[in-house]
Amino acid sequence: MFVEEEWNDGAEGPARARPRPRGAPEGPVRPAPAAAAGKRRRRLPGECAAGDGRDGEPARKRPGERRRAAGRRAAAEEGRPAGPGEPQAERQPRQSGQRPDGGAPAELGERPSAEAGALGTGAASGQPAPRLSRRQRRNKQKNQRRQKGGLPAGPGAEPGAGLGPPEPPSRKAAPAGRSAALRARMEERLLAARFRYINQQLYTSTSREAARLFQNDPEAFEIYHRGFAQQVARWPENPVHRIIRYLRRRPASLVVADFGCGDCKIASSVKNKVHSFDLVPLSPLVTVCDMAKVPLAAESVDVAVFCLALMGTNLQEILEEANRVLKQGGILMVAEVASRFEDIRAFMNSMAQLGFKSVSKDLSSAFFHLLEFAKAGPPRRRPAPGLRLRPCLYKRR
Repeated sequence: MFVEEEWNDGAEGPARARPRPRGAPEGPVRPAPAAAAGKRRRRLPGECAAGDGRDGEPARKRPGERRRAAGRRAAAEEGRPAGPGEPQAERQPRQSGQRPDGGAPAELGERPSAEAGALGTGAASGQPAPRLSRRQRRNKQKNQRRQKGGLPAGPGAEPGAGLGPPEPPSRKAAPAGRSAALRARMEERLLAARFRYINQQLYTSTSREAARLFQNDPEAFEIYHRGFAQQVARWPENPVHRIIRYLRRRPASLVVADFGCGDCKIASSVKNKVHSFDLVPLSPLVTVCDMAKVPLAAESVDVAVFCLALMGTNLQEILEEANRVLKQGGILMVAEVASRFEDIRAFMNSMAQLGFKSVSKDLSSAFFHLLEFAKAGPPRRRPAPGLRLRPCLYKRR
């Protein structure tokens, strides 16, 4: 029934041969290596039982089994139900509201944090606290960062705070904000492109054609005026403010004619009587007309103003109309973009041909030139080639 075992007295003592498996043929049995035999635990009498490992030795617990056993011991000491596969521990009766670890009763609505429960379990059992999983460690670090930043942390402070990964931001709000910003940017680009188109039409057509353009599309003038105001706002100084300061130093009894008034900045800033003319009424003070034919009597105005308004291909007709409404010795103020002047001397000679004598000129600004003329007589009816100004054309994008 039992197979005889061979004994080998070596340096480490008698070595026990491996038992022959049941049903194996008879023959000499190869002894186990000395190192393996030394490491193997010696069997004691009466130790053989059901469930033992090979050679009657108790089976070694695997790491997973050790963790589960530790969890069962902690569950038994804490008094909570055991997990799957764990024996039910005897529960000790406790009062309502009392903590599982035997502490003071918890207040209504108070929830113990996971970290406090883990520490209390380890302290009560006298064993080291169980190792945290990766997810629990991340949540713990997240709660610490929240506490440093002054935000509530833990499950008792905010529903879902510290339980799992944070909820992603609303997916509807972000695309809505991005789409609104994109739509506003596209609308701004379209308005800028339309401003450049209208600006080119005004500089390359006559004043009569410009008047028809805005009569057919009144919204186009608002777009042009808004783009014009944005361009001038980038300058270090607006030329209309220089003209307003000039008029304030003169008597308030002088009558002023503002050609191309826009939003009537001059009329609303001085005490003088101001006739405001433009192609579209942005203000109730505006009189809509062609700049070459204004509804004023001859020699009825003391000061005529062209502030960034010398537009169109019929500049000679427009300036002759200004000569007509000005009194003898009346003042003509011209403020125009500096880059439009091809030859400033040729322009001054052409103004003399139209009956205007130069009084002063300010060419110090890199953005605009301010010229002052006085009416010396009627214009001479012949072409003035030096009166041409470059159109303000923008680069195509």
